[in-house]
Amino acid sequence: MTDTRTPATALWVPVPERLQPWLIVIAGVLAVGAFAPFSIYPLSFLSLAVLFNQWLGDSPRRALRHGALFGLGFFSTGVSWVYVSVHVYGHVPMVPSALVAILLVLVLSVFIALTGYLCRRYLAAAGPAGLLLVLPAGWVLAEWLRGRIFTGFPWLDIGASQINGPLAGYLPVAGEYGVTWLVGLAAGLLLALVANRLRAVSAGLLAALLAGGYLLEHVEWTSVRGEPVHVSLVQGNIAQEDKWAPEHLERTLLLYADLTSAAAGSDLVVWPETAIPAFYHQVEDSYIPYLEEQLAVAGQSLLTGIPVLDRESWNYYNSIITLNGERGFYNKQHLVAFGEYLPLRWLIGNTLDALAVPNADFTPGGADQPLLEAAGYPVGTSICFEVAFARLINNTLPAAAFLVNVSNDGWFGRSLAPFQHLELARVRAKETGRALLRATNTGISAIINHDGSVQARSPQFEQAVVTGEIVPRSGATPYVRFGDWPVLVIAVICLLIARVRYKHQLAQSRQGAKNKR
Repeated sequence: MTDTRTPATALWVPVPERLQPWLIVIAGVLAVGAFAPFSIYPLSFLSLAVLFNQWLGDSPRRALRHGALFGLGFFSTGVSWVYVSVHVYGHVPMVPSALVAILLVLVLSVFIALTGYLCRRYLAAAGPAGLLLVLPAGWVLAEWLRGRIFTGFPWLDIGASQINGPLAGYLPVAGEYGVTWLVGLAAGLLLALVANRLRAVSAGLLAALLAGGYLLEHVEWTSVRGEPVHVSLVQGNIAQEDKWAPEHLERTLLLYADLTSAAAGSDLVVWPETAIPAFYHQVEDSYIPYLEEQLAVAGQSLLTGIPVLDRESWNYYNSIITLNGERGFYNKQHLVAFGEYLPLRWLIGNTLDALAVPNADFTPGGADQPLLEAAGYPVGTSICFEVAFARLINNTLPAAAFLVNVSNDGWFGRSLAPFQHLELARVRAKETGRALLRATNTGISAIINHDGSVQARSPQFEQAVVTGEIVPRSGATPYVRFGDWPVLVIAVICLLIARVRYKHQLAQSRQGAKNKR
């Protein structure tokens, strides 16, 4: 039987075989440059074009290996901050911390490796159809699965890298995964241009793709809901090693109260995740009433992070409380492995029990929590890593007038993570057509407009109060209305068409071989 897959050396753009593994690893590393803080968004097109070019000529086994190499370069660079979080700030010994980081990189790389293998093994993925139909669709489905399996890790999704690029206009329409697909398509068209395959058609399609994003930037998907809200984000810059120390508690509480006094003209003040480093019941009858009195005098609402202990169930929650005349709570739904729960406790043991707050034992909040209200509007709230999950944010819409994300990026130190985290918040704002307020302990705190642009931001590792105005909005973007399902369905249809086409090619090959006999 004749195999319709091309041999390993028949790349569209030939590369010496001894250089291929190195080129793939380098492409993976360079792909990180498309994301913040570098934000060189064309690198995503170039990196995927290099990988797709390799896959077009690979056998399934070689596609598996090259996909793994790309993933190792990509994730070992892009999520290197995991080691910093676990070892430096989680106080886990060096060897277990390194094992956690390595295991995460290996698991994430598997998704890319299997994409190459399955596309070559079952869909052929050769020629223009493979380049424009199979590989982009396969990549999208792999990213979607990565955001779901093992509780999900939707970090460094290629679509997020385009928030400053011409494809950003598609975010309110197709969401992050839809833009990921378009990046894959653009990579394929770029490769076709370089390889001189259907150059005129490829150039026309690529130009139309980019022009479409530009035109969509001028569409207002949501409408103004009310008068502008004057907001202030308070960044206390409390060192991680001091945050939970009992002797620093009073100083921390006074610091946030004093910084809030400097924002007296704001309608809404937002403090970071666990800005109050004490359980709610410990400050319920002392500090909270004091804050409420000050807020009432100033005519302000306050949203702040605070840990909560349910003294009936003895469950701990990472929460947000709103002080707005009435008190309301939001409990974090999606917890962070190794920071808020330990999936490998058998390996790490009780190492994290030394923390004053039992970060390893938080309980996730329910999915049906009512929206908090602040400054007279319903607010879509999220805590830290939750902003990476578009489906969680969309669950608050279209009811929410704006979004708030509180975080403690002090866990990340001086790594890439705070910049990548801010980038994800910008993507959520763009997808939903809602302003997003992001308050963090050490930075980067930011006021993000409904179009994903940053109105104001803080420096890192400094005390700061970021002040500005946001406009409450109503309505729903196409992405909020339909979510990821249109993109996923179309991707599956593309792969089914490719599978039928491939089986037809195999049948013709068998018939041809039979006729020759």
